[in-house]
Amino acid sequence: MQTTCAVAPNRMLATMAAAAAPPGTTTVISAGDVQQWLRPRPVAALYGVGPATASKLHTYGLHTIGDVADTPVPTLVRLFGAAAGRALHAHAHGQDPRTVQTQPVAKSLGAERAFEHDVLDPAEHRRTLLSLAEEVAARLRDGQQAAKGLALSVRFADRSSSTRSRTLTEATAHTRTMATTAYELYDVLALQRARVRSISLRAHGLRPATEATQQLTLDPTDDRALAIEAVTDRARSRYGPGTLRPATLATNTDCASTA
Repeated sequence: MQTTCAVAPNRMLATMAAAAAPPGTTTVISAGDVQQWLRPRPVAALYGVGPATASKLHTYGLHTIGDVADTPVPTLVRLFGAAAGRALHAHAHGQDPRTVQTQPVAKSLGAERAFEHDVLDPAEHRRTLLSLAEEVAARLRDGQQAAKGLALSVRFADRSSSTRSRTLTEATAHTRTMATTAYELYDVLALQRARVRSISLRAHGLRPATEATQQLTLDPTDDRALAIEAVTDRARSRYGPGTLRPATLATNTDCASTA
């Protein structure tokens, strides 16, 4: 097996250089050569740019990384949003604030709700799933992580349990995506009138949030969901968990929580 090696001033450039080099070769990019190496490359080769983002960049006449680097930050922010626009500009200039992790990091995290009595109501199950998705996603965002997979476990009155898992199309830490996936996994279980004792949700395949990409959907409801999520995060940071919650959970009875 041939190994490709790349040495560069930061992780992003080393990753890009290794991806561009033939197998079995070693590429060295010095600090003085970064712009010369980076600018002529196609935008699709830029770290964090997926097919949808590359297509939108092409629509606006931005075909090379140099084109993106020369585009003012306010323009990129207007096209892609504040975080993505600034990240594009920084990456196009060869900047990557990530550090090399020298300590092992957790590969998964989860949350569980144990009911005081057996619950048969599917509507109550779904409210619990939303609550779990909110907690898991918030913890991921607080830790600046994203998950590539999600697993749902349901424990029944007879102490038996069922688990279903799914690999996500892209790593995420967003509540809406996690809740939707949790509902889909729940539907696959086809519980109907099952007597449920507890439900747990676990995110796995964790990675730094900076390594996750988010494809553009051009759906305004996604933008609204992300905006609400950002407000919720700020409120939680200032006033504590549960300050802002979906209306669906406003009347939900409190359940024991473990992680």
